[in-house]
Amino acid sequence: MSKVQANDTVVVHYQGRLESGEVFDDSNGRDPLEISLGQGMVIPGFENALIDMEVSEKKTVNIPAAEAYGEHRAELVQEVPKNQLPEEIKPEVGMQLVSQTPDGQQIPLIVTEVGEEAITVDANPPLAGKDLIFDLELVAIK
Repeated sequence: MSKVQANDTVVVHYQGRLESGEVFDDSNGRDPLEISLGQGMVIPGFENALIDMEVSEKKTVNIPAAEAYGEHRAELVQEVPKNQLPEEIKPEVGMQLVSQTPDGQQIPLIVTEVGEEAITVDANPPLAGKDLIFDLELVAIK
């Protein structure tokens, strides 16, 4: 039976959860994920876990934050004066906003705090700083 190698295209079912047991993503009940390895389509720890798996094999892997979305970076948390927001935006904690750099790149932000004069936004990926656990099932190697 063949095993997954670097640069293969694979099809995988997965469930991702935090150490607390909270599920943050799950492919069960929908189409499995098709990934071309070596293309940066998924976090490094997820891709590395697929190497040497065989079709129908299942396994659980623990992926440290450094091999997932990286550590939480304090410099990506900023305070923004409310008067710099578009008038129609009424910020609430948990709201997702998008900032645009001068070169047109869009940066997703999460509102983490709302004060009288300013809001606090976080540009870290939501799973930054978290160790992740994935249950994997290799469906196919293409």
